[in-house]
Amino acid sequence: MTVLKNAALAAEIGKVAEVAGYLWQKGWAERNGGNITVNVTDAVDDEIRALPAISEPRPVGKRLPRLEGCWFYCKGTGRRMRDLARDPMSNGSLIRILPDCAHYEIVADKPVAPTSELPSHLAVHDWLLAKGSPYRASLHTHPIELVALTHSRKWMEKDAATKMLWSMIPETRAFCPRGLGMVPYLLPSSVELAEATIRTLEEDYDVVMWEKHGVFAVEEDIISAFDQVDVLNKAAQIYIAARGMGFEPEGMSEAQMRELGEAFHLPK
Repeated sequence: MTVLKNAALAAEIGKVAEVAGYLWQKGWAERNGGNITVNVTDAVDDEIRALPAISEPRPVGKRLPRLEGCWFYCKGTGRRMRDLARDPMSNGSLIRILPDCAHYEIVADKPVAPTSELPSHLAVHDWLLAKGSPYRASLHTHPIELVALTHSRKWMEKDAATKMLWSMIPETRAFCPRGLGMVPYLLPSSVELAEATIRTLEEDYDVVMWEKHGVFAVEEDIISAFDQVDVLNKAAQIYIAARGMGFEPEGMSEAQMRELGEAFHLPK
């Protein structure tokens, strides 16, 4: 069977394909850049659970005890977002975590190896489950203007970029109320980067900026994760546009941002 006969699963994978198209259109997913991993366990039915594997068991790299029985849709390693948008089951794969919580196997539709950053993504999902979070989607992408900000020490200081981005337009404060966490440069795909990302998420951020690299966002579904990054990057565009016009943007005042926080009952 094709797993997309399952309407709930097809809907989740359809969201991934939609977002992959947006990432390509925005120029945030050059070549095979970026990754998406979604916990689709709740969309998997008994018929899919009974399907045989189409790959041998593969190591995750560490034991992640809260992922027992979990299923994920993952972008394939070396695959392009523009191709995933067109054909998600040829450019990504459905995997299940084995009972030892240290291996996975590919179930559908083709034996497309998941992203090389799978261990990092799965470690974040294990952490999300541990804290009882409703978040089921993780997104890594390269938004141009946000990455540009990280080339300045000024914006790598804790919450400096958050306060500036919030002040550019009210929607940023309202729709990205936890702001932007910052992680100094670490080797892409490394264990150290994964651990630093989780530590930053633990500080109550939903979006984490990797210096000179990209962002990592978590949310309830992949559309919402994309929305967070999209709103933050729009604020960065406004800042850069103002600077390009020859002036430092004034930004909303602290009092105006406090007023927004009170009106919308924002967490920070």
